[in-house]
Amino acid sequence: MSDSNSTASAKPMIDIVDLHKTFGEHRVLTGINLTVPAGSTCVILGGSGSGKTVLMKHMIGLLKPDSGQVIIDGEDIVPVGVEELQRVRRKFGMVFQAAALFDSMTVYENVAFPLREHTRLPEEQIREKVRAKLDLMGLKREAEQKFPADLSGGMRKRVGLARAIVLDPKVVLYDEPTTGLDPITTDYVDEMILAAQRELGVTSVVISHDIASAFNVADQIAFLSKGVIVEHGPPEQLRASEHPAVKVFLQTWFGKN
Repeated sequence: MSDSNSTASAKPMIDIVDLHKTFGEHRVLTGINLTVPAGSTCVILGGSGSGKTVLMKHMIGLLKPDSGQVIIDGEDIVPVGVEELQRVRRKFGMVFQAAALFDSMTVYENVAFPLREHTRLPEEQIREKVRAKLDLMGLKREAEQKFPADLSGGMRKRVGLARAIVLDPKVVLYDEPTTGLDPITTDYVDEMILAAQRELGVTSVVISHDIASAFNVADQIAFLSKGVIVEHGPPEQLRASEHPAVKVFLQTWFGKN
């Protein structure tokens, strides 16, 4: 975990203002306010169905809110059109829950894919960028020609992150990155999140229900319950929270540890 004091004064990379979203008669987000300083790691905690993924989809412009603002790097993306959204999305990297690698591509080809899709770089520069990101994730040269089916769960996560950061995004979004992983692999994933922040200075937003992982990586934790953020601050603040929903959620972990 990086020094939260140093990130507290940083300008906001993400600023969510009074965000509301309803699907039919189901009110999912009912007034979200959240600021994520540039270069920090924010973990959004909450139970299943609390709206965590819906909130993340608003951050990257996959959903439009009923009302409110989604300000990314100083720009409200809610009113912008499709072409402008594509430009904004270039600021993001995304690490999916199951890594979402292309099964028919090697590790090298998976990581190179965004560069070939979105740039006109010569192959030599693509190779340099791919290998730099694989090195950052601790993946050795022999891994380059392996296919996803040949990789462990932890290695697939590393490849997924290498692909997410190969275009040097300002923000990396992680969707439940430790779900289904054993404790040792979870520790590896936590370290790769910290390495991306430390080495690249990216702003990280992690959607999770993994309390132990959240406390390992977060500068700040936002707890989402019934469509609003009921607690937001450093991990220590969350642990001391008197909010009933937070206390019930945390006691499942701290009551056993």
